[in-house]
Amino acid sequence: MGKKIELGLKVGDAAPDFAVPSTDGSVIRLSDLLGKHVILYFYPKDDTPGCTKEACGFRDAYAAFRKKGAVVLGASTDPVKSHVKFTGKFELPFPLLADEDKSLVQAYGVWGEKVFMGRKYQGTHRVTFHIGPDGRIAHIWDEVKPEAHPAEVLAALG
Repeated sequence: MGKKIELGLKVGDAAPDFAVPSTDGSVIRLSDLLGKHVILYFYPKDDTPGCTKEACGFRDAYAAFRKKGAVVLGASTDPVKSHVKFTGKFELPFPLLADEDKSLVQAYGVWGEKVFMGRKYQGTHRVTFHIGPDGRIAHIWDEVKPEAHPAEVLAALG
């Protein structure tokens, strides 16, 4: 784990609305999902070890999320083409959001300085938001272990 990031958003805040292209060819808007539980998980990069573990964990638990009435959305700054390849390779049943202009990662405060092997760079932090049916943030996970995280989120849905 790196240092904890300062998100700016907290539980109880209205979740920032968005309109972002997704793998299914549509533009997904948070405002269209009011009334549902939305699990919005941010990850650094398609088809990398941690991101693949996390995505496959959400894939494997997807039926359970659906049973609880939750919508699962993955988001990174990769383009749609990369997302489509990643989705196909691992048979991901939920849409991935292509935040190429970084408006989504910036609105949610998950874009910032990261350090890898001593090198500093700007990137997406692995953070998950549970947005309640009222459009407010119900839970934030900002210290995510990719392999255990989907089960943790599912448990929190009750």
